[in-house]
Amino acid sequence: MTRKNLLITLAIVLVGVGVVAANLYYRREKGLTVTTDAIKVRSLEAVVSASGKIQPKRLVNISADTPGRVVDLAVNEGDRIRKGQFLLQIDPRSLRTRVDSGAASMQAAQMSLDQMKQAVETARVQLELAQQTLKRQHDLWGKQLTTREALERATNDVKAGESTLQEREHAADAQASRIKQERAGLDNARYDLSKVRIESPIDGIVTRRNIQEGETAVVGTMNNAGTVLLTLADMSVIQAEVEVDETNIPSVQFGQKAKI
Repeated sequence: MTRKNLLITLAIVLVGVGVVAANLYYRREKGLTVTTDAIKVRSLEAVVSASGKIQPKRLVNISADTPGRVVDLAVNEGDRIRKGQFLLQIDPRSLRTRVDSGAASMQAAQMSLDQMKQAVETARVQLELAQQTLKRQHDLWGKQLTTREALERATNDVKAGESTLQEREHAADAQASRIKQERAGLDNARYDLSKVRIESPIDGIVTRRNIQEGETAVVGTMNNAGTVLLTLADMSVIQAEVEVDETNIPSVQFGQKAKI
């Protein structure tokens, strides 16, 4: 065999050995990758993670205490407001009419009561006169200086005077009760009128505005929550509200620090 043929044969053998070695290398199973660390004393920590939301600690929903159309809206979402600042106003015309009507009715009822009290005083004076007349008739009757008819007439006058006085006193008491009702209705109308102007109860930010100027505010009832006009948030103190899984609750204690 010549030198050239020997070199060719050797090259073929080397290529074959390389192919076989590569095939065996890629067919072998790869080992698992593990993490190792030195053995030492350390504190174990149980980490509890949960998702939630950040919100102000104090949140106020502004609703209407009296129904009506919003005629003046002074704030927008995102506005910073101060306690006592004007927010909005509901049309006061119907409530002002109620107040004026109640005041007029109250005045008329009071005048009627004054007249009834005067009538009571008149009846009381007439009863006193009748009683004096009856007393004189008794004295005269004892001296045989008057007739039985005059004595009976004086007695009947006293009974009539007592009945009239009692009737007028009852009428005056009833009128006084009606005046109390009128006064309560007037106070209620004035209170409702005072609620048409809504001011901010807190310092904060307007986070939501659910009504536009010209829309009608609805008052809440038992089956209807009513219209939430504005939502105010006191951003001076905020808190995170998260829902922790019940399996992790035993790991949570009061006073623990949390990373938000």
